[in-house]
Amino acid sequence: MTIQHYPNTRFTPENSAILLVDHQTGLLLGVKDLDQDMVRRNAATLARTAKMFNLPVILTTSAEDGPNGPLIPQITNELPDVKIIQRTGEIDAFDYPEFADAVEATGRKNLIIAGISTDVCLTFAALSAVARGYNVHALIDASGTWNDAAQATSIARMSAAGVTMNSTVGITAELQRDWKNPTGEQLAGLYADLAIPFYQTLIALRS
Repeated sequence: MTIQHYPNTRFTPENSAILLVDHQTGLLLGVKDLDQDMVRRNAATLARTAKMFNLPVILTTSAEDGPNGPLIPQITNELPDVKIIQRTGEIDAFDYPEFADAVEATGRKNLIIAGISTDVCLTFAALSAVARGYNVHALIDASGTWNDAAQATSIARMSAAGVTMNSTVGITAELQRDWKNPTGEQLAGLYADLAIPFYQTLIALRS
């Protein structure tokens, strides 16, 4: 089991990659444990975070031509040039060689993963990543599933395997590390636009 000791395994823009698994229009309709709009906004936040910090980002879908539907536009609008890896039926994304190879090709050992559903798309990818030697942060508020029980059991299963539970704001703040770093103003704007609506008020007061 992987034991992460912060700050020795701190996630930085230089050592991290983002994986977004199956944030598809049809699957999102089944999210009942969290507000669907919040999941959309947090997924879009991660997509823009990848651009802001110049992180490798891997997008994947399953059965995109069927009821699962295409990737949500909140992601593709942010990352129009990123190839979407369309799996052919593999439930665990790491069982699809093209996906596993793409993750390895990033050269990053710290993986930020979100997916729908939490108990399948996110959990299986996170468990497989840990088994392959990666450090993993699972972003619960950028994922979603059918009910609270499914979320709770997924968190317990991933935690037992050494996956770190985190939030969208938590991981972006860890990547930023210091507001004086060059991306500070961009991150504050991102929070105001998508992740933390009350940040608009803070920025207005500062102005």
